[in-house]
Amino acid sequence: MRTALAVEKAGFAVPKTLDELRTYLQAALEVEHLTIPVYMTGMYTIRPGTNTPAYYGIRAVLMEEMLHMTLAANLLNAVGGTPIVDSRVVAEYPARLPFSGETVPSIGLRHFSPEALKTFLRIEQPKSMTPPATPGDGWTSIGQFYDTIRQGLEYLVRTLGHDRVFTGGPERQVGPEDFYNSGGEVFPIGDLATALLAIETITEQGEGVHDTIWNSNEVFGEERELAHWFRFNEIYTGRGYGPHDRPKDPPSGPLIDVSWDDAYPIHGDSKVADYQRYEQTSGVYEQAVAFNSRYAVLLRYLASAFDGCPRHLALAIPTMLELRDRAAQLSHNPHPDPALAAQGLFASATFEITAPQFDAATTEVTHNLRATTLHPGAPIDLSAAHSPSPEAFA
Repeated sequence: MRTALAVEKAGFAVPKTLDELRTYLQAALEVEHLTIPVYMTGMYTIRPGTNTPAYYGIRAVLMEEMLHMTLAANLLNAVGGTPIVDSRVVAEYPARLPFSGETVPSIGLRHFSPEALKTFLRIEQPKSMTPPATPGDGWTSIGQFYDTIRQGLEYLVRTLGHDRVFTGGPERQVGPEDFYNSGGEVFPIGDLATALLAIETITEQGEGVHDTIWNSNEVFGEERELAHWFRFNEIYTGRGYGPHDRPKDPPSGPLIDVSWDDAYPIHGDSKVADYQRYEQTSGVYEQAVAFNSRYAVLLRYLASAFDGCPRHLALAIPTMLELRDRAAQLSHNPHPDPALAAQGLFASATFEITAPQFDAATTEVTHNLRATTLHPGAPIDLSAAHSPSPEAFA
């Protein structure tokens, strides 16, 4: 199976074959993945100790995107596919979201700013606020994209039969015991009912339960929370929503303290090659390479977890925390280009990964997995992880 980024778009339509459905589900995984660096950049460029509501609001959405990526992988595994998480799904930013229409702009890496929040809002824009797509031109909202997947899934169950659609083994499913702090609870998928619940969860956490501003966390017995678009709109407008506000109403609740100046402004189009030009006068190049190497490790853990070893997902969480710290180190450095530094711009993570970095990540991940207790149902022991043998990086 190819990645969605590698598929020539012959027209966006309801998938009518299992191969098409698997391609669309791979695209869903890639859509969720491509938003993660965008939200990370917005969050990690907030100056420490400032914009606390905004920081934790973005963080909550980020963790739910990890949940959505995992549910997309569970959906793909459930219908006999194999999720792809490697260099083929790493796009250069600004990036287009797979199968999106021309009205959906490319998404770039921006520091915490009104412009960044406008990007976040466009990504999460509800179907009710989005013009319908022209047939064949691609989706105009993520909710519309998942609705197309739902229609294809239901069509294939009707025409092929349930057992010919849901052929994936249950051992490939990530469950709640494998993934924690994920903004909701991941669950295994093995039939049409759980597949539709997964699609509903992803859609409603993003754009709200039908005609409300709230997400679907009540499914998991949790207190209801704002859906993604409305969380971001609170930050953008500097005002919270009231309990009775409707989706098309402006927020009517209390003011939120948002200070756009308390962020490290960045040049979001910077690449590692730009930093390398100033390698002799700045440590930014080495820090950027190190960040991307850790990002490769994160993707390797996800790839292993989604390809039959769900417990391996446990190691992705501490890796994300390390990325947070490395991103903070980068953003505290003025941009190594003197002209950009003179404009008050800072360095930032580029989320580029080379083939050698993926190879090195494979070596490290293999070592850590061998050293870590991750037996199904057993307590997770990470004490031996992140202490690779010297030869692991030879």
